[in-house]
Amino acid sequence: MLLQGKVAIITGAASARGIGRATATTFAQHGARVVILDLDASAARDAAASLGEGHLGLAANVADEQQVRQTVATILEQFGRIDVLVNNAGITQPLKTLDIRGSDYDKVLDVSLRGTLLMSQAVIPVMREQRAGSIVCMSSVSAQRGGGIFGGPHYSAAKAGVLGLGKAMARELGPDNVRVNSIAPGLIHTDITGGLMQDDRRHAIIDGIPLGRLGEAQDVANAALFLASDLSSYLTGITLDVNGGMLIH
Repeated sequence: MLLQGKVAIITGAASARGIGRATATTFAQHGARVVILDLDASAARDAAASLGEGHLGLAANVADEQQVRQTVATILEQFGRIDVLVNNAGITQPLKTLDIRGSDYDKVLDVSLRGTLLMSQAVIPVMREQRAGSIVCMSSVSAQRGGGIFGGPHYSAAKAGVLGLGKAMARELGPDNVRVNSIAPGLIHTDITGGLMQDDRRHAIIDGIPLGRLGEAQDVANAALFLASDLSSYLTGITLDVNGGMLIH
């Protein structure tokens, strides 16, 4: 029970076969009281209920500062503390550079990068007061290798920004015993990626992965559990690659 008694917020975790839901389930199995945030209030409540008793599902747009602060206030009213934040919410668009419009840029950057900043800003004062906390930021191998999978250049830019933001926050918050780390998943088999790949493309991608398979949401959830727990108590500012060897650097 690596997270016994801890309260963990996971954004974008309502999708049944996504990384966020797998992380929520894993955290709950390890004793955490989990708060699932998602745009869809009903889906968030259902996802929380699927974890068992004592968990919470709330609607929030992570790119809206007022909604974020109200949601965090609600969590504190119910649980009294926040120990872990997983900034998982994100969207992608398979666009080429010249096809990216301002609205596309805003949509992708707002959720992945602005959302990570706003959620972190909302929980940092609580974690500072507790003198303990772990923030996990979800980036992507696309940020490291310059795209080339599904997301467009603006997605790679957003996820690269997440890495820089995470490192800077880690440096700033270390003296408060608040750790900030990032995960860079490779190609993970979810409903989204499954719908974008034909068999021939899947096989071509797998041929470039030393471990010989696509990742599963559980692979990323396990990494998030490690970074959220005291097993990683001397780690901050790191990027944990979960890519099967797709990118070795």
